Amino acid sequence: MSAQNTESKLKQMLKQEKIQLWNPPFSDESSDAGPQHMEELAERYAPLLRLPVTEVGGALELIRQQAVKRGKERQRFRETSVATLELLLPRDHSKETKTKSHMETRLDARAQELVDRIGEDFGLKYIKLILNGRTLCVDQPLDQQGVKNHSKVMVLKVSDAEWKLQLSEEEEKEKNQKESLQRTQKGFQILSERDGSEDSSPFLEIADQRGNPLTIPPQEKKALILAMGFHEKGRSLMKKKQFDLALCHLLQADQQFSRCGSALLASVDNFAVLQLDVVWCYRALEALSCLEDGRSRLQRAEDCFLRCYGERHQRLLMIKGNTGREEVLFLRLHLLQSLLSYIEGNDAQARQQLSKVETLYNRLCLDSEKMAQLMSLGFTEREARLGLRACEGDLQEAAIHIGNQRQEREELKQRERKRRSRRMEAISSLSELGFSRRDAARALQHADGDVDRAYGILLDSSGSAQATGCHSEDSVEQLLYLGFQRDVSEAALRLTGGDVQLATQLLLDQQGVLSPELLAESPSSEEPSTSSSTSTDMSTEDSQLVDEALEDIARHEEDYLDLNLEEESELIATMKTYLSPAHSV
Repeated sequence: MSAQNTESKLKQMLKQEKIQLWNPPFSDESSDAGPQHMEELAERYAPLLRLPVTEVGGALELIRQQAVKRGKERQRFRETSVATLELLLPRDHSKETKTKSHMETRLDARAQELVDRIGEDFGLKYIKLILNGRTLCVDQPLDQQGVKNHSKVMVLKVSDAEWKLQLSEEEEKEKNQKESLQRTQKGFQILSERDGSEDSSPFLEIADQRGNPLTIPPQEKKALILAMGFHEKGRSLMKKKQFDLALCHLLQADQQFSRCGSALLASVDNFAVLQLDVVWCYRALEALSCLEDGRSRLQRAEDCFLRCYGERHQRLLMIKGNTGREEVLFLRLHLLQSLLSYIEGNDAQARQQLSKVETLYNRLCLDSEKMAQLMSLGFTEREARLGLRACEGDLQEAAIHIGNQRQEREELKQRERKRRSRRMEAISSLSELGFSRRDAARALQHADGDVDRAYGILLDSSGSAQATGCHSEDSVEQLLYLGFQRDVSEAALRLTGGDVQLATQLLLDQQGVLSPELLAESPSSEEPSTSSSTSTDMSTEDSQLVDEALEDIARHEEDYLDLNLEEESELIATMKTYLSPAHSV
């Protein structure tokens, strides 16, 4: 990391003096170095950097060689359309070579071709390519995904199967990792469709910082649940130090957040925390040469915190009564900013940020005796840590604060139980009038819980269904004539409101088989048959996916604030070493 710091400083000096090392007198016509002028430059810069002349000379020569090489690559790209990409290999591979890894390719080639070549040249299996925080789609051309000449592409291992003894085990691990994202998405998709109408089914609800349910448009709610689900899975993997796989899930969360409205993102801090977690994974994977993406993510996080908490955290103080717990987020933010500033060669800014970090760190480090006293009172380690930070280390105040928090959570649970009980009673009342529980639940959802309005909606739907029933059999016959099965034909017609053309297109697109998700959306007034083995199997599979998704959701709403600061402490010590006078000005 110190080499990157020195290189960045030298580039800034060269830029200020408008020195071009690839041109004479620093490089001759054959691209060799002009030794006298390079040595004079090293002797002039060494005292400014407080480094040996030989070390500065070596760094300058490396910069010169890189500049000459890039010039040749630019010319080759103009003449042949062959681009050169810089590969950011996984740690265990990048350390094997002292020079940066590059690969030449045409940009109209599919990403899969690049994946295959990287796997062959570097002995990597099961990899993903990341550009500016986005996963490249293997079946799309590189140029259509923003890849340009000299782009930096991060190579991320999805599996570490080389240590497996049997090929079958390797294949099984790769399959499991590939399915991880799919199963996570499916599990949270199922949860996002549920509204609590079935008493035995788990469901998710978006709430504010006080735990009160938020009213969000259905599509945004689905995207937000998926985003938060992927984020929770990623955080769970980060705790297990599985940063490669964690980053895959965090980037998926980022894509889902992009589907939410800007007004929604401006009102919650989840998006800001996600940006911090992505850059923290970059740090753990030693991929901080993705400077541009890392810097922009930290800026988005800082802007989001500003909107959510207020310039002086006044909004946070009004909502929660204190700001102590959230300070760990700013500690991590400033620490990562300090690290990136150092890598960019801006030591002054790095020290300024590190000073903020040390102030926060000293305030957030807790007295072990106070922690032990709170835990002896029956509080958990998490409660003790968060309570002491919220009350700035005051033991008595922390105990009162934790007790109040427990009481608030219990009151919230009781209100939720009563609210759900009233909803279940309303659904039962409507079902006693002859409507299915599913239809009753949907009608109540549209009526914002008003039973009379829901009853009117159900009557209107029933009348509409009877009005269209006279031609529905003819429509079914038309689809049967085309070779589709009766049950899927009827379901397709229900989904398309009886439109034969739309139903036909839907069945053609789905190859005559409707997925469980589509069937679940079909507004049938009949209860699902308990005799269908397929339905039962699918229900079991859905239940397993939901259970997997729920396992990764933190049981405590402030789990993301419960950092023991061990990793942060190590990075602080590293940064202090790099920024000491012995290393830099």
